[in-house]
Formats: sequence, C-alpha cells, structure tokens
Amino acid sequence: MTIDASDIPTLSLLYKLNKLNPAPASTKPPSTLLGPSTIPTPSKSLNDRVGLLRGDITTLAVDAIVNAANRSLLGGGGVDGAIHRAAGRGLLEECRRLNGCPTGSAKITNAYKLPCKKVIHTVGPIYDAGDHDASEKLLVSCYTKSLELAASNYCRTIAFSGISTGVYGYPSWLAAPAALSAIRNFLLENDKAGVIEKVVIITFEKKDVDAYNESLPLFFPPAKQDAEAKAIAEELPSPPTADPADPDHVEKKAKHGSN
Repeated sequence: MTIDASDIPTLSLLYKLNKLNPAPASTKPPSTLLGPSTIPTPSKSLNDRVGLLRGDITTLAVDAIVNAANRSLLGGGGVDGAIHRAAGRGLLEECRRLNGCPTGSAKITNAYKLPCKKVIHTVGPIYDAGDHDASEKLLVSCYTKSLELAASNYCRTIAFSGISTGVYGYPSWLAAPAALSAIRNFLLENDKAGVIEKVVIITFEKKDVDAYNESLPLFFPPAKQDAEAKAIAEELPSPPTADPADPDHVEKKAKHGSN
C-alpha cells in the first residue's frame, strides 16, 4: 500500500495523540556535534515539518527517499536491497553511471518503479567505537548533504530510514540524536526559503523505534499548543458507556402508570 506524504503524522499530531511524550524538564539532550546542549525552545513550526512513521520506506509517495547505500551504489542488503528490488533494473543502470559515492556524501537518481519521485543515495560510516566523533561527523554529513540535494532538486518532502544502524554497526541510541541534530540544524539554518516542507523519519526495527521515541522530544519538544491540548484531553470526562436516560420519558411513564 502506498502512503502519501500528507498521511504521515507530524510530531505536532503525535504529541496531541499522546504517541510521543515530552521529556522531563531536567533532561538534557545527548551530546552531539551540532547540539543543542539543552532542550531547545519548542517550535510548532518545526514540529509541523517533521513526521514519524514505522513502516516500509519503499511504500512512501514522497518527493525523495534516502537510501542507506554502500560506496558502489549498486545495491546490497537490508533497506538498500529492498529499494533496488522495488525500483527495478532502471535504478541499477543509472547508479552504474555515477561511479560510486564517498562515505558521508550523497547522490540523487530517478525512482523508476518506486512511488517516490527521486532516490537520494548516501553512504554512511562503518561505526568506529574508538573514534566516535569521526563516525558522527560522517553520519551528520550524510543527513545534511541529503537534505541539500533534496532542496536543490526542489524535493519538498524527504524520508530517511536509519543510516548506518544496520550492518554498519552504528548504535541506534547514538545515531538518532546525531540524525535529529542534523535535521534540526538544516531546517533552522540552511533552509531559509522553506523548500523542505516535511522531513519524515521512518523506522522499522524496534531498536530504531525506541531510539527515536526517546530522542525526538529532546530535539523537537512539544510546543505550548501541543502541551495544552494534551492536558485538556486528559481532563475531559470519559465517554459514556450507555445511552443517557430520558428524564421526560421516565416521568411520563411514571404518570401513565399511576392512571
């Protein structure tokens, strides 16, 4: 089933539906190269431009999906292989003409049989626990360059799955904060024209689901409107479980019975 970009819930909606919960006020975001060092000021505008979905990236009818590719760009396992299979042979033939891609960079192709319009191929780092900063710098570059490519090709909606969190071994609980810091920084600093209308994070494995559910409120906290809506929703009375009695009917019935 194809999923349209407009049908992917935004963070604003997920907060209102209690699918995402605010972080405790004293919590600090994990340390990342781009920050922030404290929970940032809530922004409904930003939360309206970021979506979250657990599913299959090959089913998204967005302007661009991001493929976590290898340096050859000729397909592989996991999401990379799934994208190539769904797109068909045309994608492989175009990728052969690109002469590969360096780690931390990105290249764009047509989407062929996929429901999206473009595929952005980015090569994530093989995680090096002994040099975390170098791995994070490359991972952040993957997200930033993919967003830059999307904007320069007038792709208004873009979807990312977890880059490097599969066989490349980047721990999801570290990758999610780095990804979110890069996305937040791009939307604030590098997309002044507002070309990117929606950045979708699509998760599949539970480790990625948990990592993003935990990290998102630290980088994209709920705006005041969302927090107020949640509080109001919690205070509303529970819906009745039976039809209310008709006082007039009961009274009339009593009178008829006394005649």
